[in-house]
Amino acid sequence: MSTLAQRAAPFTHTVNTVTRTMVWVILALVPGTAYGLWLYGWPALMLFAITLGSALAAEAAMLALLKQPVRTRLFDGSALLTGWLLAMSLPPWAPWWIGFLGSISAIVLGKHLFGGLGQNLFNPAMVARIVLLISFPVQLTLWVAPAPFGSEAAPSFGQALAIVSDHTPIPDHLSAATALGHLKTELSRGVSVAKTAEQLPSSQQLAIGQESGSMGETSAGLLLAGGLLLLVLRIISWHIPVALLGTLGALAAVSHALDPARFASLPIHLLSGAAVLGAFFIATDYVTSPVSRSGQLLFGAGIGALTWVIRALGGYPEGMAFAVVLMNALVPLIDRGLRPRVFGRSRRGKSLEAKAQPRIHL
Repeated sequence: MSTLAQRAAPFTHTVNTVTRTMVWVILALVPGTAYGLWLYGWPALMLFAITLGSALAAEAAMLALLKQPVRTRLFDGSALLTGWLLAMSLPPWAPWWIGFLGSISAIVLGKHLFGGLGQNLFNPAMVARIVLLISFPVQLTLWVAPAPFGSEAAPSFGQALAIVSDHTPIPDHLSAATALGHLKTELSRGVSVAKTAEQLPSSQQLAIGQESGSMGETSAGLLLAGGLLLLVLRIISWHIPVALLGTLGALAAVSHALDPARFASLPIHLLSGAAVLGAFFIATDYVTSPVSRSGQLLFGAGIGALTWVIRALGGYPEGMAFAVVLMNALVPLIDRGLRPRVFGRSRRGKSLEAKAQPRIHL
């Protein structure tokens, strides 16, 4: 009779792949994206197509230049998701070259400059967003009021071509500011936040998306539903979204309670701007976020705190992109200071004694 000892190997098996993860994230974005495209009509649809197409073209060019397998890596979903998130963060009626340059910046500067998929330090879409905002502040702050398909204000296909090709300016009667932008502008004119907030859409309207902004700022409810789907499927964990939204909400609530004339309320901070998009779809990027759960909590809290600081005390009405990139830079330090426990060792690194294993006698 021989004796076999059962040993538990320190391996885990999962059905997740890069493509599967990217596909699920994209599917979770579809409801919010579809609503945003309907809300802003043909110009938004054209810009969306240009941004995605440019991202895929830039990815193919870089893969060919680096002599990597183009067909395999081009359609793994990573470049498509990068272009998708960038399109969600742009003004929906921005000219075509904004989408084109943004996609090039995201793929070339944000991704392949650091070595490609899995090696980029910063979130590529947010790198592109910051590059565009600093380089072209006028185009990146031209917002329009919702003009849904079928409405009188909605531009026709030909009018949309003229707007996206930058031959026709946005009509004055459709120009509008985002909720956070309007608060910032009025506060600079001496109007209190509390008074300006009375002119803003209600919390319900903000959640539905009846406000000006990018497609990632006008559908908080649908984006939240998509984020919850990712949590249920365990594509992401709760640590970063809860820490981010909790910290942002706590700072907003406390500051508003102390000085409502200067600081916006919790619903405004959470339901307008890119808080929900950033919490579930941007900050949770595997490559640019910490490994340990404690590190993810610190990472999310840092993004939430920085977002509030930039919004409330800085010069920009929205601070999600800057907050994400700044915290991306700290991820190596967070991972170094908050390492997960090594298998077979205690939190302090001491070796754990192996327990006696049951033996099977044959």
